[in-house]
Amino acid sequence: MHKILIDDIEREADKTLHIDFDEEIKELEGCRVEAEIDLKSLGGFIEAKGHVNGTIKLECDRCLSKFDYDLDFDIDEMFAKNSLYDEYAQEVELQSGQFITDLNGEKEIDIYDLLYQSVILQLPNKKVCGINCNEGLFVSDEEMQPHDSRMDIFKNIQIETNK
Repeated sequence: MHKILIDDIEREADKTLHIDFDEEIKELEGCRVEAEIDLKSLGGFIEAKGHVNGTIKLECDRCLSKFDYDLDFDIDEMFAKNSLYDEYAQEVELQSGQFITDLNGEKEIDIYDLLYQSVILQLPNKKVCGINCNEGLFVSDEEMQPHDSRMDIFKNIQIETNK
């Protein structure tokens, strides 16, 4: 049930169809997603709002080890039922909140594809397994701190305080 017919949304009493999704996204390694999405007909548009939770297996950019990355984000998308090409024949600068997916007259919305794209957009630019990733080197905390012999003089300073 990945593709939802627009007619099914229109048939609902309040023109809102609730979708529960709990599956793996096979194109993304180790990605399991749970989502609740409401599809609502707004005349010439379909609004998709909901919440997504899950995990995806990523590879650390520093040490190349695999780690689980938690997904927790909201979806807020708009779909135009008919082509917007005629309305926007010239180039127009889109502002925040104006991005609309053009269905070009398609009669269905692919929830699987919506979730796939949403997960991709939520991935961090720099994938790091943790704040203490040491690029695969196994060293102690002391070894990770650079030592500057010029600073040794400050180790023995005693500060007197006036009371």
